[in-house]
Amino acid sequence: MMFEEKPEGNGSLVDENQLYLGARHQANRKPGASGKARLSARQEVNAKCDLPRKSLNMYTWQEIQRHNQETDQWLVINRKVYDVTGWADRHPGGRKVLSHYAGEDATDVFRAMHPDTDIVRLHLKPLLIGELAPEEPNQERNKNSQLVDDFQELRRTLETMNLFNANLGFFVLHLAQVLILEALAWVIVWHFGSGWLVTIFISFLLTVAQVSSAFLQHDMGHLSIFKKSKWNHLLQKFVMGHLKGLSVKWWNNQHFQHHVKTNIYPKDPDINLNPFFVVGDLQPVKYGKNKIKFINYEKQHLYFCMVGVHLFTSVAFNLKSMKEMYQRRYWEHFFLQDIAWVSSSYIRYFIIFVPFYGLFGTLGLMCLVNFLESPWITYVTQMSHIPMKMSKEENQDWFSTQVLATCNVEQSFFNDWFTGHLNFQIEHHLFPTMPRHNYHKVAPLVKSLCAKHGLPYVNKPMLKAFGDIARALKKSGALWKEAYCTHPQT
Repeated sequence: MMFEEKPEGNGSLVDENQLYLGARHQANRKPGASGKARLSARQEVNAKCDLPRKSLNMYTWQEIQRHNQETDQWLVINRKVYDVTGWADRHPGGRKVLSHYAGEDATDVFRAMHPDTDIVRLHLKPLLIGELAPEEPNQERNKNSQLVDDFQELRRTLETMNLFNANLGFFVLHLAQVLILEALAWVIVWHFGSGWLVTIFISFLLTVAQVSSAFLQHDMGHLSIFKKSKWNHLLQKFVMGHLKGLSVKWWNNQHFQHHVKTNIYPKDPDINLNPFFVVGDLQPVKYGKNKIKFINYEKQHLYFCMVGVHLFTSVAFNLKSMKEMYQRRYWEHFFLQDIAWVSSSYIRYFIIFVPFYGLFGTLGLMCLVNFLESPWITYVTQMSHIPMKMSKEENQDWFSTQVLATCNVEQSFFNDWFTGHLNFQIEHHLFPTMPRHNYHKVAPLVKSLCAKHGLPYVNKPMLKAFGDIARALKKSGALWKEAYCTHPQT
């Protein structure tokens, strides 16, 4: 049986050097038959798909599912079987992203996470070892094949509508907003001095700038705004490293895992909040039975509201970023770049504000801005996941997994601005490479598909979504307390 792969999607998650060299290599090659024009990488992929190929090995789902270990990883994309074991360490999205899908169908997540799938296929080709046997279904037998087909048809419809194309002006304006706010803060303190009223006002301006930067760097991690990949990478480093002061590599590895296995314990690092909090229904019971008590988790919802929200991004994110850079020894490949960008963030602050506040005053201003920014980012990012379903791996289809693990907040001009359009969390998780200015156009279609298949499409008022975080933590704390008190110590 011959396999003929039809190019789908529109993007790539290859590393920037591979992408640049690959594109240059393709540009220098001429078609063997005519020699009239040079082929782009995408054109060559399309041309190769039409060439006859030798027969591939046939595999059943039962055989594929056995290769789900860290040292033995197979996955399926569009009925093709790939052995990614030896390549996992070079995967730009991180090794764990691949291991989370080992032994499974990864067609939908592959298309969801790569902005330019045609070029990525050039890197997949050497990893191809076979294909599904003709009698095997496209996905594992436990998945709802009709729902998978309907979702894939929805994606094709959205691609036809060009809803994955980013509006460059939209993101340029948001970047300009950040730079203008920071420049305005400097002008105000230069003109009016460093009195406490001025300090409060510029802290507010800098907080809005930092939150806007956070939303913008989140976009940069998912989108191909520029046609040339190197410009996308450079912009992400500028926003994440220079404006936010965090490691790009750490963010990508952490955030991509969250997207591919949302609210799946322990694969989603965003729900691993121990030792400070326990979330969901499973983790609290496990901690309770094992008599684990770093804090009184029965009161964790109070700790979260009073202390946790202020330290979540200001302390936790910075410590994780630094720890990851050190442990992974990024100086071998990425360390110098990451350190340079992160350092430039602090240097910028010192150059601008030390003449007015002195060294310790500037450090205090940075802490104040982080203290104000953290609750904003924490509530926006946690309101869509902590109150939702958390489970161990159930190997559900992509659509069901994302819809059950996320929820939306009602649309309004303020809500869109305040959340950076992350109030459309369902649409963002289903289509991570879609620019956020198009989420509202997709939402009715997603809601309709949920209704067709009996899945909940949760859409809340913002204040209720905020309150649900505390209510979910209180419920988890009660589960921990019950397990802690009723199970004897082993």
